[in-house]
Amino acid sequence: MKYDTKTKNRVKRIEGQIRGILRMMEEEKDCKEVITQLSAVRSAVDRTIGVIVSNNLIECMKKSESEELDELVQEAIDLIVKSR
Repeated sequence: MKYDTKTKNRVKRIEGQIRGILRMMEEEKDCKEVITQLSAVRSAVDRTIGVIVSNNLIECMKKSESEELDELVQEAIDLIVKSR
């Protein structure tokens, strides 16, 4: 699958957030601040998973036969559930 620039940029932002969290930990910042940032990262990862799965599903549906659609949708749902 080809990943678009927007999706790659999402992951780069997440990477930057993780680095920021490590820096906060090294500076011994308050745990509430660290947890807030970790929660933001988790949300960003969840949104990115959704974007990737939906883009992949759309791409696969364009290429598939109608009888394969149920299987493709179930596979996408399984990926989302597995990521939780």
